[in-house]
Amino acid sequence: MIGKQRLAKFNNIASARQEGVVVLEDIHDPHNAAAVLRSCEGLGLQKVYFIFAKEKKFNPEKIGFMTSASANKWLEYKIFTSAKDCYQFLHKRGYKVYATVLDEKAKSIFQTNLTEPKIALVFGNEHRGLSKQAVKLSDAHIYIPMQGFVQSFNLSVTVAVCVYEMFRQRQSKNCLLSKKEQARIVKRWEQKDKKK
Repeated sequence: MIGKQRLAKFNNIASARQEGVVVLEDIHDPHNAAAVLRSCEGLGLQKVYFIFAKEKKFNPEKIGFMTSASANKWLEYKIFTSAKDCYQFLHKRGYKVYATVLDEKAKSIFQTNLTEPKIALVFGNEHRGLSKQAVKLSDAHIYIPMQGFVQSFNLSVTVAVCVYEMFRQRQSKNCLLSKKEQARIVKRWEQKDKKK
């Protein structure tokens, strides 16, 4: 059994967890992924999905303890071998898929309604960006407006900015996990905590 204070902390954090998913496609460097996990956990997202179609697969639960500040321990993951499979999984569960990409269809994240509960934000490889399949099959395209000579941030900063904008827009909306989901993840955290 864990202590009452620890359980209270778990319940408090679970009550602030948002519905939504971050999807990372073909990330090359596990340390970049670990930095993403830290941002997701800190901003209240519980689910991070990985697509490994070209890059070498790694286990998100085993990466970058220092980089993630142990955030990876508290999150939940699914791994897919194609954007198509991942998107089908998300669409069947009612998610709208937003691909981060610079193209003529893309809309600024600041002009995009990110208050729908079931949103999946998709981010691509550090050098190549998203695959053509990941872009084509998405429901909408978004980008971060830039003010300098460079047109993009690095992966972990891009994810942090997008997830924070979603978090900011949702402050007055109810996009939290259901009570049932909150109870489920608290039970999962209790089990994880016992193993440390």
